[in-house]
Parts: sequence; structure tokens; C-alpha cells
Amino acid sequence: MSTQDIQQLIDFISQSGLDEVNIETSDLKINVKRYGAGVPAAAAPAPTMASMPAAPSPTTAPVASVPTAVAQSAAPVAAPAAAPAANTNYITIKSPMIGTFYRSSSPETPVFAEVGDSITEGKVVCIVEAMKLFNEIESEVSGRIVKVLVENATPVEYDQPLFLVEPI
Repeated sequence: MSTQDIQQLIDFISQSGLDEVNIETSDLKINVKRYGAGVPAAAAPAPTMASMPAAPSPTTAPVASVPTAVAQSAAPVAAPAAAPAANTNYITIKSPMIGTFYRSSSPETPVFAEVGDSITEGKVVCIVEAMKLFNEIESEVSGRIVKVLVENATPVEYDQPLFLVEPI
């Protein structure tokens, strides 16, 4: 993993709203922490990245810190909207991973699922991009899309509600 790859990972994490990420492989260990809102921006140290040895040992770890100022300027994660009060039997389609939510495969193509659309089990409803991999998210239920809970091209967390579905 190059220094540029590590910096891209740090940038991705700073935009995702995560506070800490640990990645460990057989020859590399990375720990990225963001200072919480309780630490004043002036008290937070400047971003640092330990230089990476040519062949890192399992006990050596490049460490990066992202200050509170970056955390506050990152795009906020969309909060799940409340379910419409008329029906409490809605089923929620949730994100199976951390990443960036996209409603279509490209800006020129139509969205996978629109409010009011009928969906069946296995139909692709969105894409979540994680580490430059685009993962199609399929519906596990059949029904009608009642509400889209996340804005296009915004970060999502694991298990974050994406859609409300009225079962058929």
C-alpha cells in the first residue's frame, strides 16, 4: 500500500463520519483515529502520518490523525427520516456496508428505485461504493418503495436505513 493509497483512505474516512478504523493485513497494520467533538480544534494536533518502512513488521504501524476541523467540514451523514405515521408496517432496506450511496450506476442513467416503484426480491435498488468497488444492493423483500431515506452520493454507515418499503 503506497503513501498515496493511505492518504486516499484517510480522506475517505474523514468524509464518512467514522471515528476510528483499523486495517490489518499480514504485512501492514493501519490505525486511523479522528478526534471527537469534545476536543477543541485548537487542541487537536495537526494531521500526521508516520512514514512507512519498506517492509513493515506486524508491530510497526503507520498512524494518521484527522483533526476535528476536518471532521466538522466533512459532509454530514444523512440522518434517517422518520417513517410516515400512516403505516408502521414498513420494512427497511439497510446498507450492508460503509460506503457512498448512489441511486443509479452513473449520472446519465435512471435511478434503480423511485418512490412508488414496485420492487421484487432480488431487484437492485442502489449501489454502495466502498474502496472504489461498486456493490449492487438488492432488495430482500417485495413491495412498494415508500421513501428514500438517503440523498444520492452521500456517505452511509453499516446498517443505516436506505429505503422504506410497504410489503405487498
